[in-house]
Amino acid sequence: MNNLDKYIGCLLGGAIGDALGAPVEFLSQEEIIRQFGSRGITNYAPAYGGIGKITDDTQMTLFTAEGMLRSLTRGSLRGIGSETGCVEHAYHRWLETQNLKSPKIDELDGWLIRHQELFSERAPGRTCILSLGTKSGRNGSKGCGGVMRTAPCGLYAASRGRTAPAAFEFGIDVCAITHGHPTGQITGGFLAAMICELANGKDLMESINTAMSIAKTKTDYEETTKAVDLALECHRREMELLRAIELLGEGWIAEEALAISIFCALSAHDFSHGVIMAVNHGGDSDSTGAITGNILGALWGESVIDRKWLDPLELREVIREMAVDLHECGEWHISEYNYNDPVQDAIVAKYPGW
Repeated sequence: MNNLDKYIGCLLGGAIGDALGAPVEFLSQEEIIRQFGSRGITNYAPAYGGIGKITDDTQMTLFTAEGMLRSLTRGSLRGIGSETGCVEHAYHRWLETQNLKSPKIDELDGWLIRHQELFSERAPGRTCILSLGTKSGRNGSKGCGGVMRTAPCGLYAASRGRTAPAAFEFGIDVCAITHGHPTGQITGGFLAAMICELANGKDLMESINTAMSIAKTKTDYEETTKAVDLALECHRREMELLRAIELLGEGWIAEEALAISIFCALSAHDFSHGVIMAVNHGGDSDSTGAITGNILGALWGESVIDRKWLDPLELREVIREMAVDLHECGEWHISEYNYNDPVQDAIVAKYPGW
């Protein structure tokens, strides 16, 4: 398996888990069983007018990636700007796709926003909507709407030759755009560091241990590390999912979503088993499915994902192309002195520097 396979697997895996969980996101465990049978949901089901439809989790993950890549072109051409600032502007472009007017966007430029499928409300998180519309991140929220979107921070860090601690900081900063509680931010850093390590070829436990070590250097880390420790204990005790959910929570808040996803990833026999496990509970099924899919995709790559998940997936080729760009951005050579360079011109047209 090559490194690119992990990048593509990470983003497609997250979208698959998201789409699989979408039909059951607001159902109780009893309702899931009543509707889908004793095994729960095991294949895509209708949601948002079709099969394999993504939710706001994947929408915002794509805009996170776009913001990171636009920060690269902006910094290379203008020498100013930050990853966080560019991601925040990307989220304001996402806000426009939700039939809401952003106070910061005058022009919808770039490649990603041209995909009309993104202009669809898919149960967007209230915290994200309110924060972007008013005062970004000035709240006490630790909802899972931050951690669910930070996988691209880890991929970007790995591609740019940066370390897991740098990825952790990216994840914290990206979550802080909308979520003010330290746990709502540290969980995003934890996932980003894990994804960075997995993209660089580390195994799952190595990536968890690295992220855990970094987390413990942060202020107010205890809720995150306690939740992850509990997930590890549930895995060691080989618990069934529903018994683990009783202990880990339902995933509506950040540390619960991260813990459930780590438990499912560790317990997974294969990719399908992991994402199916991750969505079959009466909580935030699409988010735990998305995070688990990100982790397993980065661990095992696209090559292990069955075609039944890929073929119907909404925006599959857009997600794949974004993953390729995240992988290749480490080799981009962009400079204000590269006049009339067609390769550079194409990259900058695709990801204009804000």
